[in-house]
Amino acid sequence: MGRREIELPQLPASGPLYRRAVLGALPGVGGRRSGELPDVALSVQGVTVDRAHLADYDRVCGFRLTDELPGTYPHVLGFPLALRLISDPAFPIPLAGVVHVGNRITVHRPVDAGETLDFTTYAENLRPHPRGRQLDVVLVASVDGAEVWRGVSTYLGRERSATGGQRKQGEWAPAPTGPVRWRVGPRVGRDYARVSGDHNPIHTSRLGARLLGYPRPIAHGMWSKARCLAALASRLPAAYTVEVAFKLPVPLPSTVNFSTTPDGGFFLHDARTGRPHLVGQVT
Repeated sequence: MGRREIELPQLPASGPLYRRAVLGALPGVGGRRSGELPDVALSVQGVTVDRAHLADYDRVCGFRLTDELPGTYPHVLGFPLALRLISDPAFPIPLAGVVHVGNRITVHRPVDAGETLDFTTYAENLRPHPRGRQLDVVLVASVDGAEVWRGVSTYLGRERSATGGQRKQGEWAPAPTGPVRWRVGPRVGRDYARVSGDHNPIHTSRLGARLLGYPRPIAHGMWSKARCLAALASRLPAAYTVEVAFKLPVPLPSTVNFSTTPDGGFFLHDARTGRPHLVGQVT
């Protein structure tokens, strides 16, 4: 059975979607979550790039200022469409408290800021996890009917009834020697929220972070991925796939080590303890 295609006239505004998600998370307000994925694919056509916004994003994430879109930028551009899908009350995993555990991006060719993009998003592969349930949200960007970019974000919805489960031992392996040390400042969460539209309070508010179990705000996973990609920019081919697993959150502020391997691997580790924040691979 195919997905119902729903075309929106324009990208939705992120603010009302977050407010709806927060309201739906309040006791006695949100309804029972569905056990199935929505059979819909949302789309919007004619999305253009604001070059001032692109430049702001480049600065926040460490990219050079050019008209070629960074590999992570279409994720930001189409994020409101994916947010509309995820924030629906019938979505099987509630937006409030959702954990972004992985992301895979495929760049089929360089995309120029002057091109007009069409976006489509849908969810797939709902599956059990030792700490709850997880699923994939797919976001596709096309130009003149041809796919130029695809992103797959894996989200975990933690559930109290889950059995827990031990982390794989390899996830706690000692960190490789980091040739580059980055200071991640306290404003990173707010700055990235401004350019990405992802205003989840876990990234921007000490109170919001505490309500969700963190002593202080944490960096967006996609900021961490973008910052790593910016450091790798001179080594990237015209077409590539970059996949990351988000391990432990990056608290704000903190100091991290960025390191690479000859086979296209890259890592973020806590500079003091060596515990992993991100493990990535470019192919």
